[in-house]
Amino acid sequence: MKPVPLTRDLVLVGGGHAHALVLRSWGMKPLPGVRLTVINPGPTAPYTGMLPGHVAGHYTRDELEIDLGRLCRHAGARLILGRAERLDREARQFHVTGRGPVGYDVASIDVGITAQMDLPGFAEHAVGAKPLDDYAEKWREFLSRATQGSIAPQVAVIGGGVAGCELSMAMAHALSEAGVRPQITVIEAGPELSGVGPTARKRLRASMAALGVTLRRNARVARVEADRIVLEQGEDVPTRFTVGAAGAVPHAWIGRTDLPLQQGFISVGPDLGVKGDDRLFAVGDCAALTHAPRPKAGVFAVRAAPVLHHNLRAALGGGRRRVFRPQKHYLKLVSLGERAALGEKFGIAVSGRWLWRWKDRIDRKFMDKLGDLPPMTPPPISGPLAEGVAEALAAKPLCGGCGAKVDGGILGGALAGLGAVRDDVVAGAGDDAAIIRQPDGGFQVVSTDHLRGFVEDPYLMARIAAVHALGDVWAMGAAPQAVLSTIILPQMSPALQARSLAEITRATQEVMAEVGAQLVGGHTTLGAELTLGFTVTGLRAQMPLTQAGAQGGDGLILTRPVGSGVLLAADMAGQADGRDIAAALSVMARPQVREAAVLSRVAHAMTDVTGFGLAGHLSAMARASGLDAEIDGGSIPFYAGAQRLSDAGVASSLMAANRVHAPVGGAAHPLLFDPQTAGGLLAAVPARAVDDTLAALAEEGCEGHLIGWLAPGEGALRVR
Repeated sequence: MKPVPLTRDLVLVGGGHAHALVLRSWGMKPLPGVRLTVINPGPTAPYTGMLPGHVAGHYTRDELEIDLGRLCRHAGARLILGRAERLDREARQFHVTGRGPVGYDVASIDVGITAQMDLPGFAEHAVGAKPLDDYAEKWREFLSRATQGSIAPQVAVIGGGVAGCELSMAMAHALSEAGVRPQITVIEAGPELSGVGPTARKRLRASMAALGVTLRRNARVARVEADRIVLEQGEDVPTRFTVGAAGAVPHAWIGRTDLPLQQGFISVGPDLGVKGDDRLFAVGDCAALTHAPRPKAGVFAVRAAPVLHHNLRAALGGGRRRVFRPQKHYLKLVSLGERAALGEKFGIAVSGRWLWRWKDRIDRKFMDKLGDLPPMTPPPISGPLAEGVAEALAAKPLCGGCGAKVDGGILGGALAGLGAVRDDVVAGAGDDAAIIRQPDGGFQVVSTDHLRGFVEDPYLMARIAAVHALGDVWAMGAAPQAVLSTIILPQMSPALQARSLAEITRATQEVMAEVGAQLVGGHTTLGAELTLGFTVTGLRAQMPLTQAGAQGGDGLILTRPVGSGVLLAADMAGQADGRDIAAALSVMARPQVREAAVLSRVAHAMTDVTGFGLAGHLSAMARASGLDAEIDGGSIPFYAGAQRLSDAGVASSLMAANRVHAPVGGAAHPLLFDPQTAGGLLAAVPARAVDDTLAALAEEGCEGHLIGWLAPGEGALRVR
């Protein structure tokens, strides 16, 4: 079947509840021709309904987090980790901090609200209840210190609405469960608790009092200090942890746009479209429903998701839009600290443990919906097949990155016949890079590499592919010089080609600026999938390092964890934790110029750990140098999540071949054979210089792990 060209960019800004549900639906029924992008500060988004339970200690952090990484993989979307800071509607671009512009044809904004209050001292000494992830992190830190007795358990909550009451009771319960007597004060500017009716108000006051929470009514805050809140009446409220929960505050960057606003929130019509702009939508707490004003509550974002999904498709491909009709009355469920809850609707309020169990089932059902994603399997191929096709189709799907490399044995056979032709080519195939003698007596190294795309983001792929290719130059102890790019884009419209090439070029130039090299050109074409490659050159005054220079007694220093192949394989199958993938990609996209500068001064030999895995590349060094290698299995660093996935049987498609070509004695963990993308540098360093080298790496802010030693031998590898 001919692939459908990409013609339209859909961008979702923010990982709010509505967008999370749209991603789930999109993965089950994508609109052909649309490239989907999500922009969010982190790889997860907290679920508001479970935050009080998390603060109280009823839910773990993992139970609270919506995994946007897995949702994006399910939806075939790229996830850009960053904060939107500016919107250019004329150019149809969102500017992302540290990233540059991201173009759109249709976009939706679901970034929630903040609770950062415009009070003297608040920014320095307090935290808003929203964004939730910031508050939750600081609360966990405070609870730990209060439990240890290093800080007084004094908490002040500014705002006596539903959020302030819930959080005050949750924090009181958590402190009590930790054996600490809580000292919590809720400060309300009005005469009563807000957001609920008289009956619910009475029950909330009783529940707060039972947990030791003090309510200060008709109290206005003058300023916030490190250890107290000063009220306008002149009184002080002692506090060592201050939370702002008084009202909803729109994000500042939205106020700097030319969007139509209503009290700082984006004005949207009945179709959730931004007023006067048929390309933009807004949903959730950041939006103001002009046709049906409602309070800020997560229930409306959840109910709006199906309408948003339908209308985004209509905006992208034509069709009639639907109207969002939010309900006028909804059930408020308020956590009461312990495993009890209060429910209010139509002015009637009830409370009890049974209500918390009901709320818990609702919340878990919502999270299960976003976590249990149905596998998207391609339709079976019918009809007669050539011999071997069925077996090939039944094999593990081809991995991206270095997991897609050709079997080392096949590659070695293809290169076996290459011989010397020119006197100025000192070394050709077989090492990390070719070595060319320069007329001035110095040396130039030359290498090339490319990667199949394993993330949907051309910018991030370009950074990783560039770092990956430069690894061969650094492994030779050379300084990067010039770079040529080879770019294969999937079939797409001219507008998307321009956006993609701009992102790839920007990312490549950023990497080259960091390492002192120059992008000098390249070649671009359209093909079946995104593939990025670079031909790189480097310079070194003296003979470059080779794999054959190691000496007996040398220590083996590795600069990066292993396990990226397993993580990428799991991500492709929708089995990886989005936080683990994001952390690994961040490492892979970071140049190793500082590591190379430290190691090239002392190393006898060096290589970069890529497709053939740690065992394969170490085996090549040991054989070339006529040495044996002994590895300390407990000293090998693994990426977060990689060992768990490997132990569960997840493996890259190249791992089996790597095992064959690099036999290891002893109890070798499978991750020793895992193909790495943009992997670490592996250096053979004289024993006398090992400690100083590790210290020098640490001073540069770099990783350095002593994983083993070399001894006279014939290329054997052993793990102890």
